[in-house]
Amino acid sequence: MSFSPQSKVWIYQSDREFTNPEMAAIRQQLDDFTSQWKAHGHQLQAKAEILYNYFIVFIVDEATAGATGCSIDASVRIVKGFEQEFNVDLFNRFNMAYKVGDKLVVVNKEDFETLISIKKITPESIVFNNLVQTFADFETKWEVPFKDSWHNKVFADLL
Repeated sequence: MSFSPQSKVWIYQSDREFTNPEMAAIRQQLDDFTSQWKAHGHQLQAKAEILYNYFIVFIVDEATAGATGCSIDASVRIVKGFEQEFNVDLFNRFNMAYKVGDKLVVVNKEDFETLISIKKITPESIVFNNLVQTFADFETKWEVPFKDSWHNKVFADLL
């Protein structure tokens, strides 16, 4: 399935890595959900996936039908269900994700600040911008060096 660059994207980041059984269960529920996801009776061209064992990403191509408040609420409900079923936090925007080599690490805002101040996170460290809203931005601005991210503006005084 291909998506236009203007497709809408929603990213939910877990506070811990999903286990393989959890990912299998979540994938099944996501596939079931997206195959029946509708907005005002119109089927949405959508997909949802798990990336890096931490991120649940929804993509909706609004060329055929646009996501509405009710359809977005339905996606939020399924994510809240994952929180309860698997005892994870998927809505805490103060959890920061970054890479160390090929490994992904998620820490709270205070620990992230400390890691910057002690130079464990550098301008070249890869961070994740979960605020991207379009597929084009997701492909080019989601996984970026710290120096090119919104994190740099917020935490610049720590470098």
